[in-house]
Amino acid sequence: MITFVCYDKCTTCQKAKKWLDEQGAAYTARPIKEENPTAAELADWQARSGLAVKKFVNTSGLLYKSMGLKDKLPAMTDAEIFDLLATDGMLVKRPILVTDKGVFPGFKAEEWAKLL
Repeated sequence: MITFVCYDKCTTCQKAKKWLDEQGAAYTARPIKEENPTAAELADWQARSGLAVKKFVNTSGLLYKSMGLKDKLPAMTDAEIFDLLATDGMLVKRPILVTDKGVFPGFKAEEWAKLL
């Protein structure tokens, strides 16, 4: 089962959706704003991805900038970061592809192809 965590207004998410459709991938779309990942889900996904926690943070978002997270994140524990990200989907890097083979935040076709 493949879950595509996305935000419809995000152009990268739109490109990723188009790519998934072109691959003929069967997936369930999960709107990140309405169904924000929980701290437990984020911790699980991060562990399964093998990537650093910061790869799950949307560092280009307006909310990230307005909250001054660039300066706050380095002093936070992983658990604190997951708890913070769970408060608002706009803080989470998107899109996220969640599969049985692994998890990848952001869209890179070559990385996603490995997970399909």
